[in-house]
Amino acid sequence: MPESAEEIYARVVAQVGPEGHLPAPSYTEWDIFPWETPVVPKVLQPPLEHEEPRAGEAGRPCSCESGDPEYAIWRNDRWTVASLGKPTGMPLVVMLQTREHLDFDELDDDLAGEFGRVSSWLHRIITRMDHVGRVHVSKIGDGGAHLHVWFMARPARFPQVLGSTVVEWDDILPPGPEDVWRADLRHVAERLALHDGVALV
Repeated sequence: MPESAEEIYARVVAQVGPEGHLPAPSYTEWDIFPWETPVVPKVLQPPLEHEEPRAGEAGRPCSCESGDPEYAIWRNDRWTVASLGKPTGMPLVVMLQTREHLDFDELDDDLAGEFGRVSSWLHRIITRMDHVGRVHVSKIGDGGAHLHVWFMARPARFPQVLGSTVVEWDDILPPGPEDVWRADLRHVAERLALHDGVALV
């Protein structure tokens, strides 16, 4: 039987006490870790009685319910790709989402298959841009009930800007030039439109 949240919390308290700090994970010593060490984890708070509803649940509004996202760069009948509306620390950060207000567990087999195709197109297009080293893909899902899959292009040739820390480096690095960012968005949208849908930028 899986551990309950209370059992996990009790295991932590048994190791370090109710106000104790767990040891920092080994990746804080990696070359790609973007922070000076030592880093101290926060004290783990006890579990809640229940999960708080996300945006789009239990009557909480979701900005996605009003149609295409404000910064959409491409769409077809059932999917959109949107930027964050301004340049970022990484060369390019876009989100793939359903036009209908759905999460992963609500996709039927047809939509799931389309997700695979559109994701592959998007990943391939971004990866082939000269200044991009790799594309990181993630879905977190704690803030909103609507499916948002992040595609984050990291710059090529920076030995520290790798792996899961790219998310943190995106917030640390200064945003790039707006004209370059807009040209990259147009490049992605136009090439997606060669497969399906329409470019919106």
